[in-house]
Amino acid sequence: MKTTVDIADGLFEEARKIARRDNTTLKALIEEGLRRVVEEKKRQRTFRLKKATFKGRGLSPEFRDASWEEIRRQIYQGRGG
Repeated sequence: MKTTVDIADGLFEEARKIARRDNTTLKALIEEGLRRVVEEKKRQRTFRLKKATFKGRGLSPEFRDASWEEIRRQIYQGRGG
């Protein structure tokens, strides 16, 4: 597949030097770089939050109908918050 890619001038020149030195093409270097990045990304696991529930029946009765602000106020009561 053909495509056009904008590459920073400095990076392009460095890549051309490496290609010349290694007797390869710029296309081959780009493909090698993309393959490395793709493989690295495949190995990275996506973050999954562990299920951290515990047995219970929800909020305590005194907080069941409370707003988040009220619950927060109670949590930080006496702690300077």
